[in-house]
Amino acid sequence: MPALICGSLAFDTITTFPGRFAQQILPEQIHILNVSFLVPTLKREFGGCAGNIAYTLAQLGGTPVVLAALGADGDDYLERMRSWGLDLGLVARIAESYTAQAIIITDQDNNQITAFHPGAMQFAERTAVPARDGLALAIVAPDGRDAMIQHAQQLADAAIPFIFDPGQGLPMFDGDELRRFVSQASWVAVNDYEARMLTERTGQSIEALSRSHLRGVVVTLGAQGCEVWERGVCQTVAGVTAEAVVDPTGCGDAFRGALLYGLERGWPLARCAELGNRVGALKIASAGPQNHRIDRAALGL
Repeated sequence: MPALICGSLAFDTITTFPGRFAQQILPEQIHILNVSFLVPTLKREFGGCAGNIAYTLAQLGGTPVVLAALGADGDDYLERMRSWGLDLGLVARIAESYTAQAIIITDQDNNQITAFHPGAMQFAERTAVPARDGLALAIVAPDGRDAMIQHAQQLADAAIPFIFDPGQGLPMFDGDELRRFVSQASWVAVNDYEARMLTERTGQSIEALSRSHLRGVVVTLGAQGCEVWERGVCQTVAGVTAEAVVDPTGCGDAFRGALLYGLERGWPLARCAELGNRVGALKIASAGPQNHRIDRAALGL
């Protein structure tokens, strides 16, 4: 059954700093911060949460339907997604804007500093969740603020279960707004940093959230795997050792593509997370968010 992916499409300009940010930033001088990083490598990649999630889901054998916005410079991205056999009827073209772009610096410890230009994603709310049969579930991933609010409401109104994945968009919302998202969602997926911010702003612990109507809460922990919370009980799903640690960009999105694949098939949430950890290990061994290759047979699919 198709899975609707609401989120951003973006171009990622990825650079690598061969040192450590911590050695370049003086804590006592934060109030007058003025730093420059020499980045000898630079690469432009296709990215954005919706594109990254759809890439992994399509490789796993799922059926992604992307709801997103591209700018006037998005022709190459459209062609790329067509090559995956995606349904692109809900991808809007915003002629007066560039496609969203992230400029990412990664240090040797895989810490990242990102600047993000929202571009066309600021207009993503112009496309509504369609009234159509066959959409089994969805994900609301980072996107324009209004788009995230409206798409979550539209999915709830249509009784389509969805994952709330606030990601880097979480700081845009206050406690009341986040509690509303959670009340509309069926699952919540966050990393450990986002989990702390979510609990601070909503005033509810992850355990308490998992005891609500939610079918589950997933907290990713990087190389340590993830926590799967269901009805107040936490199960730790061990991480998978990667063959190489090359680039963490897009690992969270690859994990979420695997979550959707498993949920499409009615798997237990822990099994979905286990696949997510395996796919995340494949992704981190590849540069860029959409260049990892998935061998379905090797994954037992």
